[in-house]
Amino acid sequence: MKIYFIYHSCFVVETKSSFLMFDYYKNKKDKNSDFDFVVLMNNIFESEKPLYVFSSHSHHDHFNKEILKWHEMKKNIHYILSYDIKIKNPEMNYYFMKTNAELHINNLKILSYGSTDEGISFTVEVDHRRIFHSGDLNWWKWSEDTLSEEKAMEEAFKNIVDDIKGKRNVISVAFFPVDYRLEENYDCGGEYFIRKIKPRTFIPMHFWDEFDISHKFKITHQEKFPSTKIVEIRHPNQLLEL
Repeated sequence: MKIYFIYHSCFVVETKSSFLMFDYYKNKKDKNSDFDFVVLMNNIFESEKPLYVFSSHSHHDHFNKEILKWHEMKKNIHYILSYDIKIKNPEMNYYFMKTNAELHINNLKILSYGSTDEGISFTVEVDHRRIFHSGDLNWWKWSEDTLSEEKAMEEAFKNIVDDIKGKRNVISVAFFPVDYRLEENYDCGGEYFIRKIKPRTFIPMHFWDEFDISHKFKITHQEKFPSTKIVEIRHPNQLLEL
């Protein structure tokens, strides 16, 4: 399995049978890039493998209408979108998911869960791998929150994690927010998620250009969770081979 980190919360996962793209926002060129985004997309468009495009919610940093034009370049493309994304005259290959739903497309099994912000989070089962994308599901522990807001957020987040854990399915790869804006609380959600869910691989996201936060999370938590491989994201257009 190959994983291409694009930018922010966007990843392309290539499996034996499929390409999956999660939460495309935009792409950025970088001197350290492992690949060229345009070349990658052209290869995907030309491939016989289907492309499944996921958008967890309508926020501008998780959904870009540009993705809707890709059907002009690729016939076997499917869009799996959160219920809060509004599309005029959706095509047959558009699927809208609500919280706690199940969807089967070809050899994919998709389960949706809640979010502590907008939209959904989801797991995708394909080719004996189970991939989790959090969207904006996180323990959003802001320093300015009141005690009641803190309590409500903690309860909401832990309840959703319990829903995910209740499926008793091992997660192969988890993409999860590690957001520098939370300051000293940047790792609360990620640490709790690893401790409860125990994914085989944990990949930080949702930090824009603050790549140091990914390094900080890895060196702080890898020894505590030896059964989970924590990946460090260093730059846009980074290739990860798992």
